[in-house]
Amino acid sequence: MTSLLVIIVLVLLGIAIWQLTKIFQLTQIGSAKAYEDGMSEVATDKDNNVNGYLMFAFVGFIYIVTIFSLWKYGHLVLGTPASEHGPQVDNLMAISMALIFFVQTITQFLLHYFAFKYRGKQGKVAFYYADNDKLEFIWTIIPVIVLAGLILYGLYAWTNIMFIDEEKEDTIFVEVYAKQFSWEVRYSGKDGVLGKANVRYIEGVNTMGVDMSDKNAQDDITATELHLPKGKQVVFKFRSQDVLHSAYMPHFRAQMNVVPGMVTEFAFVPTVTTDEMRQDPAIMNKVANINNIRSKKSAELVADGKPALDPYTFDYLLLCNKICGQSHYNMQMKIVVEDDADFQKWLDSKETLASAVKKSKEDAAKGTDTGAPMSEGEAPAGENATPSPTDTVAVKPKAIAQVTKQ
Repeated sequence: MTSLLVIIVLVLLGIAIWQLTKIFQLTQIGSAKAYEDGMSEVATDKDNNVNGYLMFAFVGFIYIVTIFSLWKYGHLVLGTPASEHGPQVDNLMAISMALIFFVQTITQFLLHYFAFKYRGKQGKVAFYYADNDKLEFIWTIIPVIVLAGLILYGLYAWTNIMFIDEEKEDTIFVEVYAKQFSWEVRYSGKDGVLGKANVRYIEGVNTMGVDMSDKNAQDDITATELHLPKGKQVVFKFRSQDVLHSAYMPHFRAQMNVVPGMVTEFAFVPTVTTDEMRQDPAIMNKVANINNIRSKKSAELVADGKPALDPYTFDYLLLCNKICGQSHYNMQMKIVVEDDADFQKWLDSKETLASAVKKSKEDAAKGTDTGAPMSEGEAPAGENATPSPTDTVAVKPKAIAQVTKQ
């Protein structure tokens, strides 16, 4: 810390000295000697030529950096979309980027070229050009037509993507519940309807605040891993327990804000299973590159007597795309896309929330989860008990206002 302070002091001292020299130069401006020594603030032809060539050099720098970035980092794009609407999103992005690159390339060249061509020269006077209605019409109507077409296509794509047909056969309803800093999911049972929920009902194993008095909640199933069936529409209902989050599923080209006090929704049809995506050539290449980096890092760790890193395996992820707190970077959940038969098998193996709550109450009545009697003064589970890492912290007063119902 002392070294950092010394460096900061030296930098500030250098800036102060530089400013003093500038002040001294300004006091000399106007004298004949200053003009002879080239200290005048009036630009000379040499100054203008230097700036003109620097403008050309800068536009070249822009093009070189752009081309290098595309070549070096172009492989980092997501690649194959894993949802039915994904190609529409990719097409809209491709068209937008192509227009941006085209316009940027031309306008940047013209900007720097004219700055060079019409640089100042001694004795040269600028030509006053009042206006030209024809030119103004052309450079106004072209952007209007292009942007109107882009906006209309965007609205068309957005409407198609955001349309949710909840009456569609075999539609699956899933609630995604966000809290600092984890995700939970709840599946509607055989009735196909999610039970009501409210943060006031959070207690013990009921960490999502499901209203257990609602008949539609009796067959709901909760999980900490999101499984989706390939080829079926999945309707997501998003809720937040605390702050603003954003559910981001990049490979599915899906994102929706998760807002405290309200339910937001999004739907899509998964089209590529996890196993199929793992066989995608682009994904296989990325995995190989990641594991190559991890193997080098593992060698360093082993040399220091630390355990090596596990090999990386591709998985779909649900991420938070809003800075929601200190551990925002690690707020993620694994997504598994599988065939319908495997999905149903996984879902059937899960215990319903009603069964878990009933079992928890029975265990609490016995004293502990293992059936052992409670010690004197010990509180039953859910009553002033300290929550486990997977439980939700006791509801704060301000959270009472976060009434959210399906």
